[in-house]
Formats: sequence, structure tokens, C-alpha cells
Amino acid sequence: MRQIYKTLLWGSLLSVTLGLFSCEDYLEKAPESIISEEVAFQNFTNFQGFIEEIYNCIPDKEKKYWTSSWNWGDDELFNLEGSFHMTNQVDLGNFWAWQNNAATWFDDDNPSPTSTDKFRHGLYAHAWYAIRKANMGLANLDLLTSATQEEKNLIEGQLYFFRAWWHFEMMQYLGGLPYVEEVLPSHEKPTLPRLTYQECADKAGADFARAAELLPINWDNTSVGASTLGKNQLRINKIMALGYLGKNYLWAGSPLMVHGAQTGGTQTYNYDEAYCRKAADAFGELLDLVESGQTQYALVEFDYEDIYNHKKTSTAANKYSDIFYTTGQNWLMPGSTEAIFRGPSTDSNGSNWNTTKTFGPKVQGLVEHDNIIHHPTANYVNNYGMANGLPLNDPDSGFDPEYPFRDRDPRFYHDIVFDGFKYINSTMPANMEYLRYTGLHTGGTMRNAADGSRTGYFIQKLVPHTANKYDGAYNWSFNMHTYLPYMRLGDIYTMYAEACAAFGGASGKSSKFSKTAEEAINTLRDRVGAGHVHASYTSDRTKFIDEVRRERAVELSFEGFRFNDLQRWLLLTEYPYNVKTSHEFDRVESDDFYKENDPRDAKVANFREEVILTRQFGTKHYWFPLKIDDTSMYPEFGQNPGW
Repeated sequence: MRQIYKTLLWGSLLSVTLGLFSCEDYLEKAPESIISEEVAFQNFTNFQGFIEEIYNCIPDKEKKYWTSSWNWGDDELFNLEGSFHMTNQVDLGNFWAWQNNAATWFDDDNPSPTSTDKFRHGLYAHAWYAIRKANMGLANLDLLTSATQEEKNLIEGQLYFFRAWWHFEMMQYLGGLPYVEEVLPSHEKPTLPRLTYQECADKAGADFARAAELLPINWDNTSVGASTLGKNQLRINKIMALGYLGKNYLWAGSPLMVHGAQTGGTQTYNYDEAYCRKAADAFGELLDLVESGQTQYALVEFDYEDIYNHKKTSTAANKYSDIFYTTGQNWLMPGSTEAIFRGPSTDSNGSNWNTTKTFGPKVQGLVEHDNIIHHPTANYVNNYGMANGLPLNDPDSGFDPEYPFRDRDPRFYHDIVFDGFKYINSTMPANMEYLRYTGLHTGGTMRNAADGSRTGYFIQKLVPHTANKYDGAYNWSFNMHTYLPYMRLGDIYTMYAEACAAFGGASGKSSKFSKTAEEAINTLRDRVGAGHVHASYTSDRTKFIDEVRRERAVELSFEGFRFNDLQRWLLLTEYPYNVKTSHEFDRVESDDFYKENDPRDAKVANFREEVILTRQFGTKHYWFPLKIDDTSMYPEFGQNPGW
């Protein structure tokens, strides 16, 4: 039997399936090649077809299930109907919930690497399978005889990248693992021990570095890529490899990996400088290539006023919102010039029926579908400082609790729906007019735990507020497509700044890039029109690191990075990062005020923050528990402490 399928617009390519899913299966079962190795690996087309399946395994976080969750830090709450989701289970301390869970992108109870069904791809569910495929490919490179050197480099570079990437993605949540670098024979008892996190990172770093040496910046500029010109955006390239090389080393040098969970927040500012210098060099090389115009990547224009004022009039070819969703662009995959690493998105219309309906209020059916709602927590919204660049709690920031929505960081208005916001633009029945402007004050029309907001806010960063019953942005005719990139350029700037700050404070920099840590952060703030980091923060390493972390929280809000950040900074168990809160306040203005005035200028009374829940975490919660089936295989594959 021969199986042919398409993944990334390369055409019909040959695929060799292994039929392996869990770690236990991976280590115990023999591969079943459908065709001979000589045929599978003899030329570029066939070998690339073998690799296509690894691309196909990459989960789509947003569309993994009818309603999915990916924000597991202090950033988000679900309403009460979403109690089964991983976000809520993490709040309860039930980290076992990641396992065999169809509703989370991290695993799956019915995985299939060859399926184009977005519901059948989980990270852990495919990881050991994809690693084995990468090792099979590397072991058979000598069979690639009918190929140019360029073709051989492309094949080898992808395999090294994927072997490292799947290991790294698991390591972020599970800690050090066996790092598998060969095709293990099925007839022998597995004995590969779990390595420390840093030992794994060293091996992943070597693989990412090798991939960066072999791969081009842009497949469009290769002879091979010419046959799919303009359709190579998802192909693994040098920039992706450099980005993950830096991320891998920054994680290895982060406080948790250096000092261990038992030290708690006392070590939060203490990094391993050697790893951070290596991270800074990888990021620096990447950013130098970008800023010198040698890549296809660039920061996109920030157009929050268009979104805030309920229109899309920007003449920019690339808009900030296009990173996360596109509308009216024939189902164009989001990402624009900023997304670096993405997997395939096999069902763009799934955005309409799933993702786009999980961010807005369900009061009176305002957003159709079930009652699942992603809410931003008030404590996380506090990260959005003032337009002058200062955090809210700085005495010189100008923040006024009587006018809490005035003069905020411009990204606040792009990302967050707040009280008095004009939510509906189109006509609506007279008896529904009371919902046109958001009632998010205490006791407001959209404040309840069942079908409204629990926190005083909604999210519109990843899906526009026009995804509602009356504006209809989730209807087929709008062809809205959503996708969350695994890595984008804004992420790289924040990680570069953090790595440099770890060893040099605000003035720290890599010899491979001209900008300091401070200048990297200010690049992102210039993009959105926010104030630069103030001198009172750049003169103190600890305070500057706090500002870098706040910048990362704002720039990457709700994109799925916060849990791992709090984890590696040793802050997951520490107050105030272990609480989720709401903002409570009373309206002073009349309802008519919001029809004629900007809600940013609305005065409120009794503005205060109240705790909704406190996460009772201990040191064991710094890592997810491994699957019992895996840890029962052999003594060297041990469970994480406390589980």
C-alpha cells in the first residue's frame, strides 16, 4: 500500500508512516515502512514527502478542538461553563489534565499523523513519533543519491530542526527527557535515561545550530523552492533555526533551569550568563539579518486606531492584526511578515465556527455558539502601562483610578475591550440596543460568570469585536482565518532583550547585533507609539528585567507564552502571579455619555481590584507530570518530583 497526501503545497509527495504515537509505543514497537527505504529516500521529492508528515503533526493551538485553551498562566480565565478546559484545570492544580485530552493542543486521545483533521494533532501525542521519523531520515541520508547538494542540505537541515523542536516543545512543560538521537531497535529494552534540562538543551542546541548552517533564509531563493514560489512560508529555514537556537539557550539559562523549583522566587533574577550570551548571539544574528533587509521578515505596522474606531482603513500592506487573523483576504493564513514559525492550518473555516466565537459576550446570544469565553484577568491587564512608557504602579506614570482607561499603552486599546466600548456597529433590534456599548462595570449588562465577563474585560487581540451576531465577522462571507504563530519577530526582540539583560542589564548586547537590550525593547515601543523605558528602570538591572518581562507580557499577551515564562522565572508559585483578579468600579457617566464621547475619557468611581481565585501551587507544579505508562517502562524514565 502506498499513501500519498499534501501538506504544505509542495504537491503530492511520498509518505512513509510509522503508526506510533505515545512514548511507550515509540520505544517498544518496530516501524512499519509501507515502501522500501531505497524508494523512500532515493531523491528529494520522495525524501521530502517523508518529512511532510512531520509538518502535518504540528498542532494548531486555537483550532485543536471546538473550543480550545492555550493560556495557562495568570493571564486568562474561562467562564464557569469552561471548567473542563485546561486553563481551569491548571487553576485547580490538576496538571494531570493535559494527558489524553482532546480539548488541549498539548495532547490528544485519538492522534493521527497523516490526518488533515485539526482535532487529531496534539504536541505530545506526535512528539516521539516525529522524533523517530527525524532520526530515520538522518540515518538514511546516504540513500539520497539522486540529489543536488542544495537538496541534500534542505533535507538534512529540516531533520535536525525537527528533532530539536519536538524535544524542546516537550521540555518546556516536562523538563529534561531522554534526548533520542538514533533509531532505537525495537527488540532491545530501552534504557535511555532522563537528562537534566540543560543536558537536553545542549543537544537541542547542537541540532538547531546544525540546521541553521544548512538551511537557507528563504526557500523562494533556492532552486528547489522555485517550483513552489510564493508558497514556501512554512518551510523550515535559517531564521526559524536561529530563533529556536536562541530560545533554547535562553530557557536553559533561566532561573528555574539553573536553580531548581525548590528555590522559588528568591532566584528569579539569577540567570546562567553563559547560556544567555549564547542565546543573545543567536537572536542577535537573526535580528541583524532582519534589520539589514536580508530576510522576508519585518515588524508590521501597528494600526490600533482603525480597530478601536471600528474600521479597517489603514493603507499599510501589513497590519498588526494580520499577525493573528485575516478577514476578506480569501482565507489568507495570518502571520504577515512577522510570523516566523507556524504549522499548517488545514481548516481555515474552522476559525469561523470555533475560535472566533470564544472571546466575546454571550449575553442574549450576542455571540452565538456555546458559552465558552476567554477572559483577560485584571491582574494581567495591569501589565498594560501608560502611553508614556511607565507601569501603572509608578508614582510618575499619571495613572488615575478615576480615569483608568485614559492614556494607556496603545496596545491596550488594540487588545482589550473595556467598559463603554462600542461593541456592535450594525443595526440591531430595539430591545437589544442596551448591549451596543459594553456594560463591564460592576453590575453591568455584560458582567456575569455565566455568559458575560468575570473580570471587567474581554479580549479582542486575536479575534475582532465584530465577530458577533449582528456585525457577523464570523460568517462565511468574511472568510476570517485565525492562527497563532509559535514564534514571531516581536517575540525575538523581547527574548534578545532578556538574554542581554541577564548578563549586562539595559546596556547588554551581543557582538552580532548593534542594539542593546534597552534599544530592543524601545524598538517594539516605537512600533506602537509608546514611551521608551525610563531612565529610572535602565539604571537598575533588576528593575530593567522587570520592565523587559512586562514588555513581554504586553507584546505577547494571550499568545500562549505566559505559563512557560512564569515557570522559568520561578514566579509561578509567587504572589501576585498566583492570583486572578477582577476590576470592580461604578459608572459615573450616564449611558448617553458613551454614545457621544470616547469611553477612554469616562470617569468611574470606587475603582478597585478583587481576587477571584488563588492558585494553590507548590514546587511540583513547575513541571507537568509525565504519563504513568511512560514512567512505568523502565527505571531510568522517572516521574517528575511530587507527582
